[in-house]
Amino acid sequence: MQNIAEFHIIGRIGRIDATKEVTHLSVAANYNRRDGNEWRTDPHWNRVTLFGKLRERLAKAATGDLVRITGRVRQSSYEAEGETRYAVDMIADGFATLAKANGKPSDEDAGE
Repeated sequence: MQNIAEFHIIGRIGRIDATKEVTHLSVAANYNRRDGNEWRTDPHWNRVTLFGKLRERLAKAATGDLVRITGRVRQSSYEAEGETRYAVDMIADGFATLAKANGKPSDEDAGE
């Protein structure tokens, strides 16, 4: 049996950093938490890496758009300043725009 580590995020795009081969995307997902007797929204920022055709889908999205991203989690380590540092990478396998920042449905939903 294969063991896997997956993620699923529904959130809003905050920042897009594209290079020639890879794109890093910051996505804010909101979680509710209790603060005394009140509930507050607590945004968590996630950095997701996109390759290949997913980068083409992302080209139609913009900051503030609501997106759904699925993928796999990968741990890595590297040496910096004589210390071993550890990182968790979120590599996207699926990407869909759910709604544009202006509240309108995405182009993907227009035909439905």
